[in-house]
Amino acid sequence: MCAVKVRRRIITNMPSPSKHRCPGKGKRSARISSEAPEPKAKPFLRFYHSEGLRKKTLSVLSTVEQAQDATHHRDALADIVVELSNSGMDYCFMKPLKLAKAGFIVQQSAKFGLAGAQQVMGAVIRNIIGLMDRPQLLSVCGYIRELML
Repeated sequence: MCAVKVRRRIITNMPSPSKHRCPGKGKRSARISSEAPEPKAKPFLRFYHSEGLRKKTLSVLSTVEQAQDATHHRDALADIVVELSNSGMDYCFMKPLKLAKAGFIVQQSAKFGLAGAQQVMGAVIRNIIGLMDRPQLLSVCGYIRELML
């Protein structure tokens, strides 16, 4: 009876009418979770950056990945992450304001607020990457490469 309720809830995407759990069942069974597999292609957003920033990013990633001691290149990787973050925020926030022809005061206010956020984020990014070891740095590099596909 409980498996039918769970299956009905998954199929109809409706909450179960009762809050009771099936006795002895704290987790979903593998059989039920396999009925609703995640889609292969997940939705995503992306932004375009300059060719110069792309070349610089690929260069830093290669340097970190090929280095005997990747920790010597923490600062360069942190700088690239900050640049990519800034570029992404400009693309996703400032560009739409310009396209919407928001007034000068609105754009300047947004630019000022964004600059403050970027400064704080930059410091946090540099501190975090500055403490990473080789496997963590390589993981960050791999993730950035995935984003660039």
